[in-house]
Amino acid sequence: MPDILNLIGRVLIALLFLGGAAQKFSDPKIVEQMIGWLHLPGWLVWPLAAFNLIAGLALIFGPRVRLWALVLAGYCIFTSWFHWQLRADPWQVTIVVKNWAIAGGLLILAAQGPGRFTRWR
Repeated sequence: MPDILNLIGRVLIALLFLGGAAQKFSDPKIVEQMIGWLHLPGWLVWPLAAFNLIAGLALIFGPRVRLWALVLAGYCIFTSWFHWQLRADPWQVTIVVKNWAIAGGLLILAAQGPGRFTRWR
């Protein structure tokens, strides 16, 4: 049972990153604007989209699920910065807290490992 729950949890977390990749590939303008707030070039949306896609698939199938979980936990904490807009949109703070919660789940995954339902560890 723990291995099945681990796989389901990995898939559910991966859906977030796969959805992020799909959003970036299909409508990059929103992310380009967020990147622009930090005075970074808009073309960074493409490597970010590829990263989200690869990371989401790696969480499900491997390899190195623990390493990807650590990297994605850091990514979630870092991207919280883009959503910290108390005055502009208070609902964005909810996204910050969700990012932190996802990072927490990813840290647990990094500590516990992918279970036996993965091709690579």
